[in-house]
Amino acid sequence: MDVVQSSDRRRLGWLLAGVGMLSVSTDSLWIRLSEADAVDVSFWVACCSVPLYTALSHRVDGCWPLEAFRRHPWQQLVIGALTGGSQLCFVIAVTQTRVANVVAIVAAVPLMAAVCAWIWLRERISRTTAIAITITMAGIGAIVSSSVGEPTLTGDLLGVLAILGFAVSLTMWRRYPDMSRLVGLSIGGVMTVVALVYWASPLSLDLRAYLSIAAMGLAFNPFGRLALSNAPRFAPVADVALFAPIETVAGTIWAAAFFNELPRPVAAVGAVIVLIGVFYGTIATTRPQSSSTID
Repeated sequence: MDVVQSSDRRRLGWLLAGVGMLSVSTDSLWIRLSEADAVDVSFWVACCSVPLYTALSHRVDGCWPLEAFRRHPWQQLVIGALTGGSQLCFVIAVTQTRVANVVAIVAAVPLMAAVCAWIWLRERISRTTAIAITITMAGIGAIVSSSVGEPTLTGDLLGVLAILGFAVSLTMWRRYPDMSRLVGLSIGGVMTVVALVYWASPLSLDLRAYLSIAAMGLAFNPFGRLALSNAPRFAPVADVALFAPIETVAGTIWAAAFFNELPRPVAAVGAVIVLIGVFYGTIATTRPQSSSTID
């Protein structure tokens, strides 16, 4: 019975991770469609998401946000800085380099998150997950080899910082499963607003930009991040991070469909390899012999 319940919880973690990654994969689409400055996009997305998270907090957490914060004060501040910082780095990266570059770099999250979880939580990686990570990294290598450094290396480096913050935040969510997700995400939004209020020009955008930012800030991004922050409650960090390549593949598709940024043949092959890795890492672990996997 315990094995069955553990398996069900793990599948729920996979579902949340998959839905979350698919949702946030649209970030690059909305950012590019808005044609707005990265600072303005980040500022407005934070302004949209904070009231939404706060409104949901009392109902979901069963207490007022301040009370939830007092239960894990320093942890909430750290997670806020990580989520806010990684979001800002991602937005700037998308405006500084090719979308394909950024989403390819994002796919390195499985390896980075697995290392973070092993160092901090001593969370072992099953053989199946390790093989899956190896497969996805091979696919990532194919994608990155065709594009890294174009047109600016700065954008690529910011993409690396974004995934580092995301990987560490996944580990923190796993370490503190009873910590309020909504409060932590709200703090990240508040930190972003405070950091950017001096440089932002929020009233200078056109209707297209406002509609794109509204779609990102009121729907896809906040609910995607909420799903991702809850996924480590049910599945190991390495499992959750394994779904990051969904953003790589989906983001590449959005870029091709809306901006005619067609991936090179080697990048397309890499995307297929990435999907094979994710498929293997999830479907293979549902077999009976996977019940001995250490979470």
